[in-house]
Amino acid sequence: MIQPAGAPLFDAILRPHRSLGRKGLILLLIGMGAVSGAIGLVFLLNGAWPVFGFFGLDMIALCLAFRANNRAARAYERLCLTRRRLSVQRVGPRGRMREWRFQPHWLRVAMDDPPRHDSRLTLASHGRSVEVGAFLMPEERLEVAQALRAALARLRAPSPAPETA
Repeated sequence: MIQPAGAPLFDAILRPHRSLGRKGLILLLIGMGAVSGAIGLVFLLNGAWPVFGFFGLDMIALCLAFRANNRAARAYERLCLTRRRLSVQRVGPRGRMREWRFQPHWLRVAMDDPPRHDSRLTLASHGRSVEVGAFLMPEERLEVAQALRAALARLRAPSPAPETA
């Protein structure tokens, strides 16, 4: 079956992993607030009232850190392969997008197999290259590389000659 030129042969959205969801974050902050409040109250009742304020500052710092972490989770990368091109879109935490386009017939997908911790997934063609999935685990980067290589192999395979009647 021949696909239209614009139909994606490979389409993947890569997102950084975040192990703590919204509900877990709320429960963690409530728990930390309760513990900090209880310990701070002990200091307050013993006359060391400034310590109570520092426990409050710790909670504010913790909330700000998790807020920054959640903002960073908005980043993603999209790899979309069609018959004419591979486009790599990288969207940052603030919504700024960068895009790279490669001609798929000359594209090289480089990744160590087996992957090491410092292995990089690099797409290169005509003297340009871009690293993708830096936030993924090495095994996940290898999985993306293998899937993209398979899609490129299908694209590059000669299509069967049409039958004539």
